Amino acid sequence: MDFKAHLQGFEDAGAVILGVSPDSIKSHEKFIAKHELPFALLSDEEHKLAEAYGVWVEKNMYGKKYMGIERSTFVIDREGIIRKIYPKVKVKGHAEEVLEFVKTL
Repeated sequence: MDFKAHLQGFEDAGAVILGVSPDSIKSHEKFIAKHELPFALLSDEEHKLAEAYGVWVEKNMYGKKYMGIERSTFVIDREGIIRKIYPKVKVKGHAEEVLEFVKTL
């Protein structure tokens, strides 16, 4: 939601925002409609993209281990080069931090 709130700043910087998760396309469509998201959410149900980017990881909750997404942000430049990785993202203040970095590119 914070990326939505800062969308104009990202657009002014020439950035494109894409969200990716293992949720289904139908789930993404509902989420986009519910929150009126102005950017695409990509479905990675088979975790291929998450695995390629190293964010499909073993997690542990209440002693139970399972595989899941490590919430991360990747800033990729126009040439397709990853310029910055934000691993283990905490939501508060994150969009603003990413926007400030994007403005430097």
